Amino acid sequence: MKVLYALGLAVLMLGLPVRSSARDDEKEADRVENAGRVMKEIMDIPDDIPQDLLDKAECVIVFPSVLKAAFIVGGSYGRGVMTCRTGEHFAGPWSAPTMMALEGGSFGFQIGGEATDFVLLVMNGRGAHSILNSKVKLGGDASVAAGPVGRSASAESDVTLRAEVLSYSRARGVFAGISLEGSTVRPDNDANERLYGQKIKAQDIVFHGAVPVPAPAEKLVSYLDRRSPKNMSESAVRGE
Repeated sequence: MKVLYALGLAVLMLGLPVRSSARDDEKEADRVENAGRVMKEIMDIPDDIPQDLLDKAECVIVFPSVLKAAFIVGGSYGRGVMTCRTGEHFAGPWSAPTMMALEGGSFGFQIGGEATDFVLLVMNGRGAHSILNSKVKLGGDASVAAGPVGRSASAESDVTLRAEVLSYSRARGVFAGISLEGSTVRPDNDANERLYGQKIKAQDIVFHGAVPVPAPAEKLVSYLDRRSPKNMSESAVRGE
């Protein structure tokens, strides 16, 4: 009886990591799907991200359903995805996503108790490469500004011309630009491994096409391909 009990316990213990891993995989897939839903919902509202800004963005980062508590307890963070236009000059279709982590700054105490969605536009290649290679402090390693909203907003304002990253939030149905200065963004390599089933670097996913677009990301990537199929930034137009 003791032998059978020990064997049963061993089987149970061996099974636990498998089930836990399966749950984690499912969470990553859900997070990617939610990012696509959030992006479409935000772009479908009247006072959305200006189209000319999206058309000049090299990359988009979406953090869906970030909770205030995540930035108060134990230095936790929000998780989301980043996709970029492919090709040397960011002139191709949108890439498979890499998982990203947003680590809290003071904004964590400003966004209220309900879930908040964040969308970040990365406006130049330097910012894209920096974020995909290491942890980047917004406002330090990369300049950041609250993004303008509304279809009449211009991409030629001083703020948008200077910033490498433009940031937005949606909480309690209210969509607005928000300053994320002091927070950090970094690749979430563990989440990438869970999503793609292999160890893979963020820059290999985005820049080198190391993996195809996974099924959970099809909504996000296909939506961006339809909504902003061509990079209209000056550097892309010049082929720089």
